[in-house]
Amino acid sequence: MGAMLGREMGKSLRDSIFREIDLIAPVPLHPQKLRKRGYNQSEWIARGIAEMLEKPVDAQTLVRRVLTTTQTRKKRFDRWENVDSGFGLTNSDTFSGRHVLLIDDVITTGATLEACIHAVLSAPGTKASVATLAFATA
Repeated sequence: MGAMLGREMGKSLRDSIFREIDLIAPVPLHPQKLRKRGYNQSEWIARGIAEMLEKPVDAQTLVRRVLTTTQTRKKRFDRWENVDSGFGLTNSDTFSGRHVLLIDDVITTGATLEACIHAVLSAPGTKASVATLAFATA
């Protein structure tokens, strides 16, 4: 389902500024949560978008360092505090000088994506853009 929705999203992004990106990075899950769930929904969406934009997906460079509690029942500040400094890069050279499109399934307060953007922009000369499948009000 995620790949199909990603392909539909990718079709709408083809004739936009997103066509100029260099690579696509899904918001990562912590390895423990990934093992439990068995898949990363943002990665599936990213793969569908990548297919339509003909761009590579990098699901290894941006990593979630800290296993955090679920964001779903937290207030705005608590969400930000929950993910602050929770993301990093395994190799900043991979993103250096490139335009990275971050993909998440849903944006509520933006705390997770903000933390991811900080990590991505820690690579020199990097530009970050964001696309999400949906947004929800907090």
